Amino acid sequence: MSSEELNTRTRILEATWKLLEQQPNKDVSMSAIARATGITRQAVYLHFASRTELMIATTEYVDEVKGLYQRMERIGAASSGIEMLEAYVDVWGNYIPEIYGIARALLRVKETDEAAAAAWFRCMDCLRDVSKQIIETLEQEDKLTNALSPPDAIDMLLVMLSIEQWELLTRDCGWSNQKYVKEMKKQLVQSFVR
Repeated sequence: MSSEELNTRTRILEATWKLLEQQPNKDVSMSAIARATGITRQAVYLHFASRTELMIATTEYVDEVKGLYQRMERIGAASSGIEMLEAYVDVWGNYIPEIYGIARALLRVKETDEAAAAAWFRCMDCLRDVSKQIIETLEQEDKLTNALSPPDAIDMLLVMLSIEQWELLTRDCGWSNQKYVKEMKKQLVQSFVR
């Protein structure tokens, strides 16, 4: 891919990201993305074969720009399941405010927008994988609580660290993000560690 093609691709991803944050209650069309990028709709399709592909690429681009994968290395470097759990809360809890705009947009339209739903579920699959790794580590260390089966513990961990939970506590209940991270660490250790 030439540098001009890479530049156009990046401009498309940037425009999509911006439109999702600016219009969180609307399906963002390929035409709107083309207009925002200053290219034709056909040119957008030259870079992304479908809207679904574009939405998924946009979430991956945001994660790359924001350095999520480097941050997640902390979880893998932890020496125990408890440390992994606490690192997960640190990384994800401090990442949510940075991606809240795009996450909120995808959440609001995923029920009616197949492409947004595909992008959303791709992100949730990644979080499920991390949750599974942590729960399996706790189980291998014989530290996982007996209150939940491992599959249920994975689901519960995913739900407890969901954007919707974060939104409820920080937006509706007025918690600072610092308090959210601190309290979630305590709650998750109490919930999952024996």
